[in-house]
Amino acid sequence: MRIWFNKTFSTISAVFNNLRLNTQSGEVTIICTHTHSTASAFVAANESYLEPHLTGEEYLQWCLEFCQGQRIDLFWPGKEAALISQHHDSFHAIGTQVMSVADAETLSLLDNKATFYSTLPTEVAQTMEFIAVNNMGEFDQAVQQLSKRHDSLCIKPAVSVFGLGFRILDTKRDSITHLIKGVEYQIPLAELRQGMYNTRCFATMLVMENLEGSEWSVDCAGRHGELLCAVQRKKSLLIGHGQEIDNNTDIQGMVERLTTHYRLNGLFNIQFKEGINGPRLLEINPRPSGGFGMACLAGVNLAKVALQVFKGEKVVVPAIDYGLKVTEVGTPVVLRDNV
Repeated sequence: MRIWFNKTFSTISAVFNNLRLNTQSGEVTIICTHTHSTASAFVAANESYLEPHLTGEEYLQWCLEFCQGQRIDLFWPGKEAALISQHHDSFHAIGTQVMSVADAETLSLLDNKATFYSTLPTEVAQTMEFIAVNNMGEFDQAVQQLSKRHDSLCIKPAVSVFGLGFRILDTKRDSITHLIKGVEYQIPLAELRQGMYNTRCFATMLVMENLEGSEWSVDCAGRHGELLCAVQRKKSLLIGHGQEIDNNTDIQGMVERLTTHYRLNGLFNIQFKEGINGPRLLEINPRPSGGFGMACLAGVNLAKVALQVFKGEKVVVPAIDYGLKVTEVGTPVVLRDNV
């Protein structure tokens, strides 16, 4: 079986490695493409090819031609996943199946947290309290309103990945103190307001209650709204102390309901953080997480489960090793032009 992963995050290598486990030699051929010839994902792939710098309909047409020319059995898209999910029939017509996490509307929704949070039914899952803002006036009003109910607030762009742009609002210290003390992920409120004064209108930001408890990253395998397996990784509050395979019933319930509500499929990741009222949903990532390899150490090869679903095989999920402590150790490799 020839499986193609187009341009995506470098952490996809963990999926490649787990796909090969428990399969006969040569049964799975992993093809990876990227716009950079030294992409780290190439190291773990069987075949590597360069992608052109295209987007939209031009990129879609290139994907169709690539699938046909390379005899791709299963296309697992990262780049332009929402667009590709609208064209399953075109790929089916040339003999290629597509592994989409959700339909195009849902994928676009998950990408914008302001819209996602505001449309999420509270009976499915609960998020932290938030207010979306686009200018300093709205920001000041949001801070004033939320400060009445929460001791600590934070801000984050409505569209971002990997937590980029997340900052806790600091009302006491300035940036030079942050620099000297090595304070991370915080921003002085007064200096942020000055920046907003200079930029009268900006892309949507979320002002939110700051959740100060534990964080969970849940790696999942699903089948069109049916949750087949979910591995909870509870992150230690102490840096360097790894993660624990957890079994929080509140989180499991939310993961099951979210999977059903959004008809999630394949491999995806859902993140939560604890506040004073319990765990709250942070985001749904429609792709494998950076810690995917650690999750699979808990006794379930999630990549194999997703592949069994695609092949129409009976899925038997082994018992999860709850309480297991896991971490990742970096392995040095030489990057060469692999195409």
